[in-house]
Amino acid sequence: MAVNIPLNKHGFESSQLVLGCMRLGGSWDEAPLTAEHLKQAHEAVDAALSVGINMFDHANIYANGKAEKIFGQVLKERPELRDSIILQSKCGIRFGTEDYPRTRFDFSKEHIITSVDDILSRLGVDKLDILLLHRPDPLAEPEVVAEAFEKLKSSGKVGKFGVSNMSHAQMNLLQTYLDEPLVANQLELSLLKLDWLDSVVHVNQEAGKLSSFPEGTIEYSRLNNVQLQAWSPLAHGLFSGKDISGESKEIQATAALVAKLAEEKDTTLEAIVLAFLLRHPSNIQPVIGTVNPERIIACGEAGKISLTREEWYHLYITSRGRPMP
Repeated sequence: MAVNIPLNKHGFESSQLVLGCMRLGGSWDEAPLTAEHLKQAHEAVDAALSVGINMFDHANIYANGKAEKIFGQVLKERPELRDSIILQSKCGIRFGTEDYPRTRFDFSKEHIITSVDDILSRLGVDKLDILLLHRPDPLAEPEVVAEAFEKLKSSGKVGKFGVSNMSHAQMNLLQTYLDEPLVANQLELSLLKLDWLDSVVHVNQEAGKLSSFPEGTIEYSRLNNVQLQAWSPLAHGLFSGKDISGESKEIQATAALVAKLAEEKDTTLEAIVLAFLLRHPSNIQPVIGTVNPERIIACGEAGKISLTREEWYHLYITSRGRPMP
């Protein structure tokens, strides 16, 4: 069911949760896809649809391209799905080769266009709804990126564009050369990864110098209807059932608090972890990375609950491990 999130101001009818497909397709090597991989993909899609998730996030590097390929097989077997879902993928990261065995980034026109052609081929579709640039390329020339976007848009291969892991300054530079707005920025945001919040409360504080999150990015996104998408929103399962016996006291205390709130609200652990993000006024869109059907369904409970201001701050301060400045 579509919700009032920034992305839907750009012509979409998206769910607030997104299923991240990074774990589809098995290992990140040349091992062939199997019937078990296809079964896993079907089950993950079914679980997502059962809780109202209609948006699916990919990247051309996931499982070395096999994640998109197995999802494409699902669409081939169930072609009616394409018109009822939103497909998003990413490009810009290049793995090493025999000639140059190092990972690097590439926002050249040729690489962006070729990547999209390959993505479409693996997914077996004619168009991506959204393309994100995966990580900032220091050699990026915004006017060249704009040319690539324009060609992809005019050819009907991509509907909208966004970025991932970029600051507001990087977005603003690129946006200056584009004819239409960037619609999303995918960043690591979670109850574990808190520098996006610390960068706000530490303004004019000495502790603010320690934050790696670019100050102003949240505010820029809110002002410009850029959808903040959270990758790794479940914090690697640390607060929703993973063995944390060897983890820090902050993680253990936060997991205990999550469990307490879940019991009080008669909901799942995953729902509480995601509700922490959903409570933020920027209307964050979590991209859940699990392909376990039971956990996907557990995540679907997040939209049914709400956290009070006191509950939200209790989670934040407990995970921080220190009081507000």
